[in-house]
Order: sequence, then C-alpha cells, then structure tokens
Amino acid sequence: MTGRRNAIRIHPRDNVAVCVEAVGAGDVVRVDDAEIAAREAIPIRHKMALSAIGEGGAVIKYGFPIGHATRPVEPGMWVHTHNVRTTLSGLIEYEFRGEVPRVIPADDGTTFDGFLRPDGEVGIRNEIWIVPTVGCVNEIARALAREMEGEGLPGTVDGIFAWTHPHGCSQLAEDHEMTRKILAGLVRHPNAAGVLVLSLGCEDNTPASFRDLLRDADPDRVRFLICQDVEDERAAGMALLRELCARAGRFARRPIPVNRLRVGLKCGGSDGFSGITANPLLGAFSDMLISRGGTTVLTEVPEMFGAETILMDRCVDRRVFERCVAMIDDFKRYFIRYGQPIYENPSPGNIDAGLTTLEDKSLGCVQKGGTSPVMDVLDYGDRLRTPGLNLLAGPGNDMVAATVLSASGVHLILFTTGLGTPLGSPVPTVKIATHGALAARKAAWIDFDAGGLLEGASLRALADRFFPFVLDVASGRRRTRNEESGFREIAIFKDGVTV
Repeated sequence: MTGRRNAIRIHPRDNVAVCVEAVGAGDVVRVDDAEIAAREAIPIRHKMALSAIGEGGAVIKYGFPIGHATRPVEPGMWVHTHNVRTTLSGLIEYEFRGEVPRVIPADDGTTFDGFLRPDGEVGIRNEIWIVPTVGCVNEIARALAREMEGEGLPGTVDGIFAWTHPHGCSQLAEDHEMTRKILAGLVRHPNAAGVLVLSLGCEDNTPASFRDLLRDADPDRVRFLICQDVEDERAAGMALLRELCARAGRFARRPIPVNRLRVGLKCGGSDGFSGITANPLLGAFSDMLISRGGTTVLTEVPEMFGAETILMDRCVDRRVFERCVAMIDDFKRYFIRYGQPIYENPSPGNIDAGLTTLEDKSLGCVQKGGTSPVMDVLDYGDRLRTPGLNLLAGPGNDMVAATVLSASGVHLILFTTGLGTPLGSPVPTVKIATHGALAARKAAWIDFDAGGLLEGASLRALADRFFPFVLDVASGRRRTRNEESGFREIAIFKDGVTV
C-alpha cells in the first residue's frame, strides 16, 4: 500500500481520517505524508484514528468535534459508534458575533436559456401542473394528466404532472396552514406555464379560501375547477387543460442572466464520502452562483444540529442570526415535544456507510452551503425573497425537504448521495454521487460523479465542469435522470391531529 493515499484527513486539526478503501488489520495506510498501521479491519468510508484519543477526548473531523471517545483509542484503530458518542444536548445559548461582509455580485455575462413569464418570473421548464386542494381528488388529477398526455402536448410544453397528496381536509390549525402554503407555493412556481387547481368542494381547504391565497395569480395561467359543481369533471377538466396547454405552447426559451437562477441544495443517503466530495462540490457551486448574483437554498434543519454555529457565524446581520436561532430551536422543541432524542439522527444506512454521530453528519451536510454569507432564513412554506444563500426550515426527510424547496421557488435541486436514491421532486433533481462506484452501478439514478475528488482531482477543476453542467440542465439541453424516468412526487410535513 505504500505510495498510495488510502485515507483522507479533511482538516489539519483532525485526529481521524476517512478510509477511501477497505483496510485490513496490519495494513499500512498512507495519510498525507505519513504511514500508519491499521490495528484492525476498517470498512471503506469509515474513520481511522491518527493519534491517541483518551476516554472522553474529542474526536475531531472537519476541524470540529464530532463526538467524544467512550474508551481509549489508539492510532490505527477503527473509530465509529462502538467507541464514540455525541457530545450534543438540548437547547443552548448562541452568541451573535457581528455582521459579516455581503457578497458584491459581478456580472460576467453568464446566461441560461429559460422561459420569461408575463409577471417577470423565470422558469426553466415549460410544464402544466395539476394541484389538488385535497387528497380526495387525487385519482381525478392523475386521470386528467394521463388523458392530456395521451392527446399530445403542443409547442414547447415539456409535460403535465399531478402533485397528489393525502392532505387538505381533517387537519387543524398550523398543520392545515402548512399544507395550504406548500400547495400555494407549487401553484405559483414559474416552471409551470399553466396550473389547474382541482378541488372537491367540501374540504377544509375550501376552494374559496385557497383561491384567496392566490388572489394575485394570473387568471390566464391558473384555472380552478370544483368537481362537485360540474356534471362531468373529466370533460370540464380537459377543456381547461387544453386552454392552458395552448397558451403554454407559445412560450419559447430565451437567454436569461444567471443571477435569476434559484437552486436548492439537498443530500440523502449520505455516506462517509459526502462531506469530502459531493457536498463540497455543491458548496463551490453555491459560491460560484452567488458571486454572480444568484440564489441557493439550504434546508434539512436537523442535519444542521452540531454545525449550526458555522452557519450562524455567517449570518449577514443580527436579524438573520435571530431567525436562524429561532429555526434551530423550533426544530429542537419539535423533537422534545414528542419525547424523541434530538441528536441520534443518522439512519442505519448512514451509520453503515461511515457516519457516526449527528455532528459527523451535520458537519458534512453544511458543506453544501459553501462559504457565502447567510442572507435570509425562511419559515416552512415561505417563498424566496432575497438573493444569495438562504436557509429554509424543513426536516431531513428527503421527500418533504425536496417538496419544501420546490415550493420556495427553486428552479432545480442539486441532490448529493453516497448510497443512491431514485427520488424526484416537482423540479429537476440533479443527483450527484459521492464516489465513482455508485455512479457506475446506478447510472440510471446518477447525473454527475463527484468521486474524482477521492482520486486527487481539484475541487476547483471539478466545480468548473459542474457549473456549466447545471446550466445545461437549467437550459433544457440536458434532462435529469428523474425526469427521464418520470420519478416526481411531493410530500407535505405533518405535525398535528387528523380529525
């Protein structure tokens, strides 16, 4: 093994390294310019100790503690759940460290080809969406989408999709309002050139009250149908869809400044390479887009726990800092309210793939946010209002997080994965593999391979390839794997009584 790099130390302060291949007991592992003999077998993507760590001592990765040793650890030992525990606890006090400099965007003339809407919004797809106000009409929505697809879509219309869900009735208070906010966000989304809002008529999310949420909607773009009010809802729905399709088919792509692009940042099926390859690649992309005046959005609040101060220290002013603290504390209280442990988040798949504690996972996750200042913090269901890096309240659940990103108004989602997932959202969902083996084995799921960073490729060089790749997706020159497969769905956060 001598002469090869078998493990990666991420930060100079780290006392552990991540193995880039499986290591056997007695194997000599090369880390930076040093060699260490492994004391035991260590799986690929898992951590090896670089120095002695006493019982109770901090385990350092990314330059920060990811937990404490529960027993003495010697150099060359496997470091994982059997000898490391989280050091995190409940609510804590945070300190505002002062305002940070804002990014001054530079217009370098970069554009993508998008659809300019009459209200000034920009879309990257030209689709027709059916949004049910209640789950009772889901099958009608699906049937209408199938029938319209079968007739053939005119002009530049990319597709027709029904965003079915089980909510809209028998919900109370905040739960009910969260559903309405997400559905309203989807109706407003500029990737849809036309939207049919489909209601039953007797639901709690009443057609009149939901329409009131959308009182500023363009009546040429958004049509409403109450199924109980018509004799033949299929015929009435098809008539409205044909009108919407005819109008949408007249839109054409045109060059749009890249500062209009809004991109969601997401990870799922994370592994020990996520914080080394794919997530830093998204961070580099985020900084590149923001330097040109664009917008990125980071969500999955429970996967900020343990790394939240990194984001708080980048909040542009006290108001944004206080909103960030409130977002973190609100999610912690949500866990506490249900008597659930806050800091035992990594899933079984994450743990098998080398992630040990929530700090370990979170410090890797926040790499997606790059280094730019945090310009705004949004509540669940809020729409984007500020260019630059935004934080958005949402859970770690992949479907719910991808949906709330879509409803916030992002044009597409960059989704990193170490284990692979076929999941798609209402917007194009670009899957970035953390290592080449996954990209090769799941080629039907993966759009881009960040695994070259394990082989010595530079982050800057890979980001310079990735940035135009994303612009190709935005411009419609490249379809994502989830679009090719037709894998697109939504899920809405629920936290309350079902009547």
